Amino acid sequence: MLIRVALPKGRLMNSTAAILDKAGWGLDDYNEKSRLYRLKSSTRDDISAKIFQERDIPIQVAIGNYDIGICGLDWITEYTVIYPSSALLTVRDMGFGEGAVYAATMPGVIAGGEIITRGQAVRIVGEYPNLAEALALKMRLNHFAVYPLWGSADAYPPENADIILLPRKCESEIVSLGLQSLGKVVDFRACLIVNKDSLRSKDMSSILASINACIPAVFQQADASGEEFINIGATKQRMELQCEYDADTVRLALPDGHQQSHVRKIFDAAGIQMDDYPSSSGNRRPKSSLEGFFIKVIRPQDMPMQVAGGDYDLAITGRDWLTDHLYQFPSSPVKQMLDLKYGWVRIVAVVTNEAPVNSTTELQQLHCRQDSACRIAAEYINIADHYARTNHFGSYRIVPTWGATEAFLPEDADVLIENTETGSTLVKNNLKIIETLFESTACVIGGTRSDTSPLKAQRMAKFVELLRKALELG
Repeated sequence: MLIRVALPKGRLMNSTAAILDKAGWGLDDYNEKSRLYRLKSSTRDDISAKIFQERDIPIQVAIGNYDIGICGLDWITEYTVIYPSSALLTVRDMGFGEGAVYAATMPGVIAGGEIITRGQAVRIVGEYPNLAEALALKMRLNHFAVYPLWGSADAYPPENADIILLPRKCESEIVSLGLQSLGKVVDFRACLIVNKDSLRSKDMSSILASINACIPAVFQQADASGEEFINIGATKQRMELQCEYDADTVRLALPDGHQQSHVRKIFDAAGIQMDDYPSSSGNRRPKSSLEGFFIKVIRPQDMPMQVAGGDYDLAITGRDWLTDHLYQFPSSPVKQMLDLKYGWVRIVAVVTNEAPVNSTTELQQLHCRQDSACRIAAEYINIADHYARTNHFGSYRIVPTWGATEAFLPEDADVLIENTETGSTLVKNNLKIIETLFESTACVIGGTRSDTSPLKAQRMAKFVELLRKALELG
């Protein structure tokens, strides 16, 4: 009987590989240098393994796509805090990958046991939105807003968040960021998880025993109780938190990652001087020659929601992420203001080469004949949902992913919504494009609110015009 195993990429890979090697699993290609997603065992014919982003693994095991998984307790708890009755069972602590999700804020935000904020709602941000909501309820906050992020939560306070959730190895790492720790939300280590239904229907005793024998007995079963949630009462009286900008200051979000060199090139052409962007030290508040601008560096995926929520006036992101946002919130007060004409990709629907379809219509008809739900995997969950609805998939399921989406076909999804520049990665993974949904480039986005001050509006228009002229001359 075949046992399906979900294994993590990233921070847990080396330690996981060492234990599985000691357990005799024979997964020789499970290492950082490998470009494979599907792993074959050289010693056991009862194991089928696939590599995932860590935060995808609890979902995959819970819904039964995989029988066994290894991932951090932080992502397990993020899932089980809203699905406590799922089929996910935490078997034991693996003994490595230790750390904690901390609640943190800027020094001075907590005064007399109460939270000092700029507005009426306590703003909580982080990659763990379910844990953030549980934290807010534990704190008995009367009014709060949770903003899910793709990362870089430490960049948000004090201007754009009151409380953030950060995974770190120890509390001193929180302090080193200039933040005040409010306490742990949950401790975590890597954990072995199983699907309860698989545990009842399949004999996994040999596989589980082989792992168990390689983990020191000192490590006990993981505790997901979350007993260290911080305990601060809801705010009764609020004060204004002083920030370094006023009502006329333009708040501009610039992208981190590979887009920085493109942005810097356009700024240079426009005569905009930038200090420490890109930054070798990780500085997220670069200075510029733009008068009346406050700049912060965040993830492009998070920008549309941040502009729509009023935390930024302008941002440079991709049209793909703006489109994904607007499909979810059609009346959102954010729009494209300028196409920057770099970062060109196609947003495409992709299936495996073995799939007997060559178009979306044929895919829809196939699932209609089979009377089966079409599984659509995507980082762009709202674009995926729009794709399914506009093409009249009567029954479908969206499978959220956080990268390495091409690994989901064909076992865990029927079609992907993916971005591609040349298509070479798709070809290498035995995939084919059946439809191009739209093309995306980097763009300047801005808010559409009517309460913008005349001076701020003038500064925003001048900035966009500077970039426009630079593109025309370039």
